[in-house]
Amino acid sequence: MMRYGYWLPVFGGWLRNVDDERMEASWDYASKLARRSEEIGYDLTLVAELNLNDIKGADAPTLDAWSTAAALAAVTERLELMVAVRPTFHSPALLAKQAANIDHIGGGGRLSLNVVSSWWADEAKKYGVHFEQHDDRYARTAEWLEVVDGMWKQDGFSFTGKYYRVEDGTLAPKPITKPRPVIYAGGESEAAKNLIAERCDAYVMHGDPPARIREKISDMRARRQKLNLPPMQYGIAAYAVVRDTEQEAKEELARITDVKASAAGYNNYQQWLSGTKLEGQMSIQEYSVSNRGLRPRLVGTPDQVAERIDEFEEAGVDLLLLQCSPQLEEMERFAAEIIHKRIAPRV
Repeated sequence: MMRYGYWLPVFGGWLRNVDDERMEASWDYASKLARRSEEIGYDLTLVAELNLNDIKGADAPTLDAWSTAAALAAVTERLELMVAVRPTFHSPALLAKQAANIDHIGGGGRLSLNVVSSWWADEAKKYGVHFEQHDDRYARTAEWLEVVDGMWKQDGFSFTGKYYRVEDGTLAPKPITKPRPVIYAGGESEAAKNLIAERCDAYVMHGDPPARIREKISDMRARRQKLNLPPMQYGIAAYAVVRDTEQEAKEELARITDVKASAAGYNNYQQWLSGTKLEGQMSIQEYSVSNRGLRPRLVGTPDQVAERIDEFEEAGVDLLLLQCSPQLEEMERFAAEIIHKRIAPRV
C-alpha cells in the first residue's frame, strides 16, 4: 500500500516564482504542520538539509534540518522523520550518535536518513566546507555510510579509509530501530546508483512519469539481485495540485510556472544543474518547482490524481514525497480527497 510523505517547508515554500506562499520558514509553522499531518493520515516528512535557501534565494531564512528533526521527534507520535544528511557536512561517527539520540527521543522506528550528495559550491564556501567533484563525493559517501553503519551496530568499531579514520569507536545508547534506521538515497549517475544499491535500504527519485519510474525501479531491482540483497523501498518526489475541476487545476499550474528568470533562486538553480548528473535535460519551466515535481503530473481532479497514483503504485512506488503550496491547506485537501478515499475501500 502506498505511503504518503511530504517535504517539510524548511525554505518557506517550494515555488521559485511566488514570493509569499503563506508558509514561513519557522519552527512554529513546521511543528504545527507536522503535528497536523500525522492526524490526517500522512506517514512521513522529509526534512531537507541546506544551510542557505535554495528556493527563495540565498539570503532568505531556512531551518536547520537536524535540530528541527530532534524537536519534531519530541512533539509528534507516529510520523517518520526522514532527515537529509550530506556527508561533506557531517562527521559520520558524530552523526551516528546524533541520529541514535533522535531515534530514542522519538521512541524508536521514526528516525531515518536521506543521504544526499552536496551540489551547491557557494554554500560549501560560505560555511567553510571543502567541496569535492561529483564522483569523489560518492567515494566519500561510501566510506561515510560504512562508518555510520558500523557505529550503530558494533561495539569497539574501527575503520581506516581515504576520508575517515575511527579507532575503537563507542556509541551508546545505540538506535532502538533494528537492524538500523532506514537509509534512503537518490541519484541518477552510475556512481550514485551503484552505491545506493549496495549500501542503502530505499531509493528516492526525482519526479518522472510512471513508465520512466518503472524502468528505474527495474534497474535498481536488478542491481540489488546481483548483490544478493533484499528488496528496497521506492519513493518519488511530486508536486500535487488537486482541484474540483480540471480547468481550475490548469489555472493553478499556469500560475506557478510563470517563470521569471530574475527570481532570487535562479542562480542557485543554475549551480544545481552544473553540480549534478541527471538523466536528461531540465526545461526552464521545471525551474518553477524543485525536484522535477511536475513531471509525475499529479495535477487535476481528485479522480485524475488518484488514477495517476494507481499507475505509480503499479510501477513499484510505495512512497510519495509531496510538495504543495500553501502546504497546510493543500495537504488537508489532498488528505481528504485522495488519501482517505484511496485507503477507505481497502480497510
